[in-house]
Amino acid sequence: MKNTRETRQKETIQEEIEKMASFFTAEDLSHKVINKNKKISVPTVYRFLKKMREKGKIHYYLCDRKILYSKEKKSHCHFTCQLCGKTEHLNIEKLDFLKKQLQADICHIQVDVTGTCKDCVQKATS
Repeated sequence: MKNTRETRQKETIQEEIEKMASFFTAEDLSHKVINKNKKISVPTVYRFLKKMREKGKIHYYLCDRKILYSKEKKSHCHFTCQLCGKTEHLNIEKLDFLKKQLQADICHIQVDVTGTCKDCVQKATS
């Protein structure tokens, strides 16, 4: 009987992952899953995501000291202003320069760029 319950819980978690349009956190997924089935615990969601990562069925990235998940191999890049802390996500499509340098098959990248945003630069020069 326990095996059946666990299978249903895993199916519920997997269904919610499939509905995710983009990057998501374990907390995002937990809220959605628990709203569907109150018997699913937060640790169950974390264990499921860990197993999915180990099997290579889900991708993960570090962002603002949190793990973000994606069901697709998407690059995750962002710029953070060192003065105001504003974060802007960047869309980097071309990886040709890295492929040539590494001579490797790259599936996705994660880039963190830190600097001073346009608004803070304008404030400093005014």
